[in-house]
Amino acid sequence: MKDPRKRGVGRRDFLAVVGLAAGTLAGGAPFAGPAVADTESNDEKRKPRYRESEEVKTFYRVNRYPG
Repeated sequence: MKDPRKRGVGRRDFLAVVGLAAGTLAGGAPFAGPAVADTESNDEKRKPRYRESEEVKTFYRVNRYPG
């Protein structure tokens, strides 16, 4: 027999929690900021993002990259 005091989460309770969470998420969507388009051009996106410092030169030399 099942112990009446030992009760897990029932199917109806689970569905109620899922419904409440979905409503909360849908209600929070209007507070998200407007989408902003990227302002970089394709050339700017492809340029290297590092400066060839001494550390970078050492990395290339140690790892035998052609220089």
